[in-house]
Amino acid sequence: MDKLLIEGGVPLVGEVAISGAKNAALPILCASLLCGDTLRLSNIPHLNDISTMLRLIGQMGVVVTMEGNEALTLDSSGLNNPFAPYDMVKTMRASILVLGPLLARCGEARVSLPGGCAIGARPVDQHIKGLQAMGAEITVEGGYVHAKASRLRGTRIVTDMVTVTGTENLMMAAVLADGETVIENAAREPEVVDLANCLVSMGALISGAGTDCIRIQGVDKLHGAAHSVMPDRIETGTYLCAAAATHGNVRLTHTSAVWLDSVVDKLRETGCDIDCQADAIILKAPQRLKAVSIRTAPYPAFPTDMQAQFMAINCVAEGSAVIRETIFENRFMHAVELIRLGADIRIDANNALVTGVPKLDGATVMATDLRASASLVIAGLVAQGETLIERIYHLDRGYERIEEKLSRLGARVRRVR
Repeated sequence: MDKLLIEGGVPLVGEVAISGAKNAALPILCASLLCGDTLRLSNIPHLNDISTMLRLIGQMGVVVTMEGNEALTLDSSGLNNPFAPYDMVKTMRASILVLGPLLARCGEARVSLPGGCAIGARPVDQHIKGLQAMGAEITVEGGYVHAKASRLRGTRIVTDMVTVTGTENLMMAAVLADGETVIENAAREPEVVDLANCLVSMGALISGAGTDCIRIQGVDKLHGAAHSVMPDRIETGTYLCAAAATHGNVRLTHTSAVWLDSVVDKLRETGCDIDCQADAIILKAPQRLKAVSIRTAPYPAFPTDMQAQFMAINCVAEGSAVIRETIFENRFMHAVELIRLGADIRIDANNALVTGVPKLDGATVMATDLRASASLVIAGLVAQGETLIERIYHLDRGYERIEEKLSRLGARVRRVR
């Protein structure tokens, strides 16, 4: 099993390109199931979750053709197996996103309940409730969701909670439904908008994406299209935090601060100088950061996927800060590992009090989930001596060639087996 060995204490300096967004690419790959024509996608990141999704839709009959390093075409004209087995989806929660498209296109689907990071319950009941409102017959037996519908019908859906994958699943199902579907309390994340833009290019009729009320007018069929996946805002934020923590000076290209207002604002509060350009972000960090308190909430508020990274930079900042996690009930597992490096963190339910210390010391730590892995990398870049991060397969699910990109910025980091 691969590990990451980091020798800390080096400021990150230089330029690196940001990859396409994993959380946008995954639902867009599932959108290919909705039509029999070819969907051409570009800016696809090389990640384990992407490979898993391509294998999953491939066994359903989708023909995947790679075109260069970051582009591919998907031909689902031969779709013949609307089944997502447990063995293929147990490591990835996004696999539930095949449910809506399969049901809309094939009239039936059998999808295993998904796995993924152990950061909370993350139930799929909102997906099921919405599809049932659209006329689907659904049972859950033996760990599988069985869904049937001759044709879904448009309706008004009000979700009990804001759910990104739930919004995406219902939106994809609704594009082929009979009549209009209105999704209220919809997720507003940029990845939802990117999916909507792809679906519109395929002939879907969608309005309101990016607001809490999305309207979809069903059509008889979709057609082929080409779409470029948006940049990864969480990867962008992670590298900004790494540069800030190491007192660095970096320029991130192929990205934008348009989707990162809350993160950029908090980094400026730490004392960082940030220049937001059309397709790049430049950050110059001070010699000592100021601690900043954060509260996670659905977009456009501070993202839960950046909470762990900010905990890491608060560990070496001046002063104390409170981090409140409101999205997932079990997302402070990285705190114990950061404490192994010398951090001063106290947990009380969904609140963490972080008091900055003068230095961290390298040690062996274990990654518990994707974003926790990123926080340990940031801490390792700061810590004196060597930090060995175990179970970095979590990192490979969401960060493309992270050791190569960090090395390009001057970090002393390498993968060991």
